[in-house]
Amino acid sequence: MNEKRNNNVKLATLAMLTAISCVLVFLSFPFPPFPAFKYELADVPVLIATFAYGPLAGIIVTGIASFVQAFILGQDTWVGFLMHVIATGIFAIVAGNIYRLHRTRKAAIIALVCGTISMAVVMCIANYIIDPLFYGMQKEAVAAMILPMILPFNLSKAGINSIITFFIYKRISNLIHKAEGRN
Repeated sequence: MNEKRNNNVKLATLAMLTAISCVLVFLSFPFPPFPAFKYELADVPVLIATFAYGPLAGIIVTGIASFVQAFILGQDTWVGFLMHVIATGIFAIVAGNIYRLHRTRKAAIIALVCGTISMAVVMCIANYIIDPLFYGMQKEAVAAMILPMILPFNLSKAGINSIITFFIYKRISNLIHKAEGRN
């Protein structure tokens, strides 16, 4: 009976985090140093799901939230959907696998830093490959944007989302544990 309750709490929690991610995408705004890019907090609920239930949960929330954001809420195109799944998916995989090994504050910091760096590097590669294919940009033009724009934007976005996640995760995980009937 308790396992069934925990599964129901997990499912409800993941659904809530997905819904919150979808709502947060509406709070996006141009990021002042990089006006061509938008910053939003939609990855914070994904990171909470990742830390609470592991990288697979983070990927599931990423996939569903990205789909809803792109195709139901009309916030993006299918290329944006793909880029969001790649960016946040790699973050969830890296950070989630590190944090699940050692659930400490120090491991959380290491996980978030490694996730941030991984996301930023992978997005440089993804932009270099995907932008010319789908946006008709020359590879040289994309390459020229990597160091001054793409890398710093992704480091900034993932870094800010990591800091927010670090400061709110423990409180939220306490609520999750309480709902699951453990303290």
